[in-house]
Amino acid sequence: MFFIDPLYLLFVALPAAAIAGIAAYRVKAAFAKYSQEGTARGFTGAEAAAKLLDYAGIKDVRVVPAEGFGLSDHYNPRTKELALSSEVFHSRSVAAIGVAAHETGHAVQHAKGYAPLWIRSALVPTAHIGSTFGVILMAFGAFMTRAKDAGPVGTWVLLAGVGLFSCVLLFQLVTLPVELDATARAKRMVVEAGVVYPEERPGMDKVLSAAAWTYVAAVLTSVLIVLYYLWRSGLLGGRRSN
Repeated sequence: MFFIDPLYLLFVALPAAAIAGIAAYRVKAAFAKYSQEGTARGFTGAEAAAKLLDYAGIKDVRVVPAEGFGLSDHYNPRTKELALSSEVFHSRSVAAIGVAAHETGHAVQHAKGYAPLWIRSALVPTAHIGSTFGVILMAFGAFMTRAKDAGPVGTWVLLAGVGLFSCVLLFQLVTLPVELDATARAKRMVVEAGVVYPEERPGMDKVLSAAAWTYVAAVLTSVLIVLYYLWRSGLLGGRRSN
């Protein structure tokens, strides 16, 4: 029978859920609040993105509606498409301008050869493998270490899983400066390009700052997972078996 360690629930699952929940709530609350506030110049998210791309001298990126539901906004460096969700594409709100500007920041990073963006793109395949197989190996290895007379096999399986899952953590750590830099570019460009007035920017800043915490939350969650399984392996003082 599969064993769920109460310590995993106490020190990983519950804190991770709390961290993610707080971050998600902040984004939702900030976006909801500033979705009700318009800007004096009245650009939609799509129009703002197009103006910012033109301001940056980028002519080969298309602004398109994003597929799916919710805030599915993203920049695809492979297709050079800046996809905006319906809540952003058509909206003239402060929140929509902030999200559109942030995604435009990624397009500017791509155009200027921003190194961390390329590193993050290169890490996508390994992060995908780590998130799939790393978790399986860690859980299976932890289960094996609880078996009597299991020997070192379970520990090695667990550590292999930790190694794979660490690729996810590495991807998330590289993502942080990429996202923070895109936000910094967005905050600077919207005023310089005349998309919003300086006094309108604080609301946009709050939306983007709240969004940034979701990436911090992801890193903290992965750190908790890695530390827990290292503890289960015995490397951090945990007990490897009953």
